[in-house]
Amino acid sequence: SGDGGLYGELLQNRAFQQVTPGTSGALNAWSSINGGSISIVSDDVPVSNSLRNSLRFDVPNGLSGPVGFANSGFFGIKVDSAWTYKASFHFRFPTRSSFRGNLVVGLRSSSGEILASATVPVGGASTSWRQVNVSLRPSSSASSLSNQLSVTVDGNAARGQKINFAMFSLFPPTFKNRPNGMRIDIATALAEMKPGVFRFPGGNNLEGQTPASRWQWNATLGSLLDRPGKYDGLGLLEFLTFCEDVGMEPIMAVWSGFALGGASIAQDQLQPFIQQAIDQINFVIGDARTNAAAARRAALGHPSPFKLNFVEIGNEDFFAADTYTYRWPAFVNPLKSAFPHLKFIATSNINDPVVTPKPQVYDHHVYQTPTFFAQNSFFYDDMARDGTQYFEGEYAAISTNPNDIFGTPADGRLPFPTMQGSAGEAAYMIGMERNSDIVFAAAYAPLLGHVSNSQWTPNLVGFDSGQVFKSTSYYVQQLFSLNKGTEYLPSTLPSRNGTVFWGVTRDRTNLIIKASSASSIISNTGSSSATLNFVLPFNVASVGTAHLLTGAATTSNTPTSPNAIQPISRSIRTGRRFSYIAPAVSVTVITIRRAA
Repeated sequence: SGDGGLYGELLQNRAFQQVTPGTSGALNAWSSINGGSISIVSDDVPVSNSLRNSLRFDVPNGLSGPVGFANSGFFGIKVDSAWTYKASFHFRFPTRSSFRGNLVVGLRSSSGEILASATVPVGGASTSWRQVNVSLRPSSSASSLSNQLSVTVDGNAARGQKINFAMFSLFPPTFKNRPNGMRIDIATALAEMKPGVFRFPGGNNLEGQTPASRWQWNATLGSLLDRPGKYDGLGLLEFLTFCEDVGMEPIMAVWSGFALGGASIAQDQLQPFIQQAIDQINFVIGDARTNAAAARRAALGHPSPFKLNFVEIGNEDFFAADTYTYRWPAFVNPLKSAFPHLKFIATSNINDPVVTPKPQVYDHHVYQTPTFFAQNSFFYDDMARDGTQYFEGEYAAISTNPNDIFGTPADGRLPFPTMQGSAGEAAYMIGMERNSDIVFAAAYAPLLGHVSNSQWTPNLVGFDSGQVFKSTSYYVQQLFSLNKGTEYLPSTLPSRNGTVFWGVTRDRTNLIIKASSASSIISNTGSSSATLNFVLPFNVASVGTAHLLTGAATTSNTPTSPNAIQPISRSIRTGRRFSYIAPAVSVTVITIRRAA
């Protein structure tokens, strides 16, 4: 979730993009205050060519006191007295007026209590657009999230007036204090996983429902007034900056000529889209002295190239495999010629269809049951070592029903990750780590979801407008990421049909053992533990640390019970020979100092 999630903007429907003026739906998240009349209109003099709609505010005769309108945010707005909020909007009088008065911009509770406010003098002598920027420091924190940003005038003084408003914004402090930046608690939760890669701009977001509504990199840059799309506040530069701020390597996708609605661009019409992809990559890594796209990056404050090694061509192109046979070479050949040092990732099924040239890297997606992931811990062991690499770009245990994976919760769809599912994912991850000679990266998906309005479930990190909920799968990802080895050590392999899976790695300092006990995933007993015996060919410390995540199979971390399952760490006896009892339905990471 970008808007209403990772992206720090607090206002929903802030610029009235992609809505139909005059309809009630156009006012989503907006409401009137004390009889003020509001509607969305197609403005004769829009605030910009990209944002052509505005909010028309009419003050009827006969009103007194504060009259205006408010935005309720993305299912609420957190008001914290420790924060200073930055609010802004544009306004104009559609016809000249002698009116002179004040707009009061405020944060207010659902009961109407004003928690912060600022006064802005306005007058109707000009019909030009003016921008307002104010800072709001709440006098106290709100006890609930049911708060709004409000704009009011004195109803008696402003009776009969009409004012148009456009491009509202409300930002709290952001991650790393970036302008137009990320929400602190969500960004921090992601950063605390120490992720290695970040895939963007998101599959369906990239594709668009039609070719015209596809994600276009150049429309996501610069002033917010010049970004026409629905989700383009979180644009290419913001994604790249976030990767730098967290220390993640970007895996960037370019549009490949296919949209979600089923339309594929004809082979002889692909060239403009290929050029757009070339320009997108040049924006990221091009030389600002010689390339126009790169010069735009420099003009926006980042003269040096960003880090980029991998580019995806499309998203889930197995949905249009018949046209990917010509779209893949049409894109990859000129892209490889322009950027020979980059690796390009194919998004069709692996070797189905067979495409030329043979992809260097495939993006593999799998959504399945906890049992499936445990049973497929050896999925990559059987892959040919022919130079092809793999990126597990989307994976998650999302259902307990193998016959209706994408069904409803009544059919087994999981609203939140469960301990059972997370243990299964860990077994699969142990297999990917064992095959790291060909699997270079993996990314859980979906990553983020608002608990009140999520398109997909489950999500790695849930949130509402006030807090973050870390799932059991979040903790599995974190345990793996914080304990990455640099060398995989051979060990007795787990049974392909077993219920306990493990892998052993080491780095300069530590021996790292990962174990997933998935007994209840397959046998569904949920009560049997397993003893693992380790015999090492080298000396290690006599005491190690076991980081354990375990709980009842169907338990989830939810908004009402956010900390039901969390990792615990304890010291264990180790040495060249030691045993460890893995509880049922558990994930354990054991770290042991290597002997000097």
